[in-house]
Amino acid sequence: MHEFPVDIVDHQASGVLELCWQDGSTSRLAHGLLRARCRCAACEQAFRERGSHPEPQASVRLAAINPVSDKGLNLVFSDGHGRGIFPWAYLRGLGLSITS
Repeated sequence: MHEFPVDIVDHQASGVLELCWQDGSTSRLAHGLLRARCRCAACEQAFRERGSHPEPQASVRLAAINPVSDKGLNLVFSDGHGRGIFPWAYLRGLGLSITS
């Protein structure tokens, strides 16, 4: 069973994507963190070569949020990057990792 959010709110001014989950919890993910943790092929290759994720850039904002069926979101960023698909489980995990 896939868990998906019941509400998604993009706070452009503060650069935070808020996901409200079925269990009542909320994940607040900075746009810059999401960009730094993109899982597209190019970003994954760069991660393997570098051995670490890039530092999140506070100036990066989401330019578009596109649902990908019931799987997750395609996020397009203000720097023009928009190839990554962010599965619900990955987004949930990012939220848990920053609050733990």
